[in-house]
Amino acid sequence: QVQLVESGGGLVQAGGSLRLSCAASGRTFGNYGMGWFRQYPGKEREFVSAIRWDGASTSYADSVKGRFTISRDNAKNTVNLQMNSLKPEDTALYYCAVALYYSGRGSQWSYWGQGTQVTVSS
Repeated sequence: QVQLVESGGGLVQAGGSLRLSCAASGRTFGNYGMGWFRQYPGKEREFVSAIRWDGASTSYADSVKGRFTISRDNAKNTVNLQMNSLKPEDTALYYCAVALYYSGRGSQWSYWGQGTQVTVSS
């Protein structure tokens, strides 16, 4: 199985920035994808962003488009999420995920990390 470990979460004031990282370990396959999701307490997990293995395609939720940027480093098997202009509503537990075959937002996400907490204060 693939193991994912998120890092970079923390407390930041509104308007500030955070950079999340996700380190993947395990077997590397072909047309895989990596993505970020977030979950508010008591609510369903929601899509944030995704990226194709070669970076040729990315996808963003409307709520973060223009503020968040996803990137990957294949040599290090990592995916990053640069979060700028953070808002209190961005406060959530952020999860990294892997899809064995990338198809954008609709990918079948097979593996998940444990999550990293992001808290944005007003």
